[in-house]
Amino acid sequence: MELTADNKLKKLIVVGDRLLIKPKKEAEKTDSGLFLPPGVKEKERIQSGYIVKAGPGLPIPMPVEEEDWKPEESKVKYLPLQAKEGDLAIFLQNGAFEVIYQKEKYFIVPQASILMLEREEDL
Repeated sequence: MELTADNKLKKLIVVGDRLLIKPKKEAEKTDSGLFLPPGVKEKERIQSGYIVKAGPGLPIPMPVEEEDWKPEESKVKYLPLQAKEGDLAIFLQNGAFEVIYQKEKYFIVPQASILMLEREEDL
C-alpha cells in the first residue's frame, strides 16, 4: 500500500482520552514586524492545533457480574470525548507529548489538557 496524504494517519490508533493534534502554523513575525527565531512560540505554555485523530474516550468500569458468553469487544464501554476530529484545540503545553510521525510534528494531548475548542459546525 502506497503512503499518501489521505491514508498516512489511518494506521494510527489513539487510545483512551487522548487526541492527536497537528500544531497550527504560527506567524514568524510579530504584529510590529519583528521576526521571531524558531522555537519561540513552541516554548509558550499554551499551544493550539487541529485535532486529526481522537481516542474512544474514558473507559467505564463494567459490573463484575458481566456475562462470560458476550464477545470481548462488547464488554468495554467508553464515555465519549467532547473534542472531535477537525476541532481547533487550545491546550496546555506541559500536558502534551510531542511526536514526529512521517516527518511531521504532532502532539498527543489528554482531554484534561484541552482548555477550549473551536468547532466549525459545517464539518
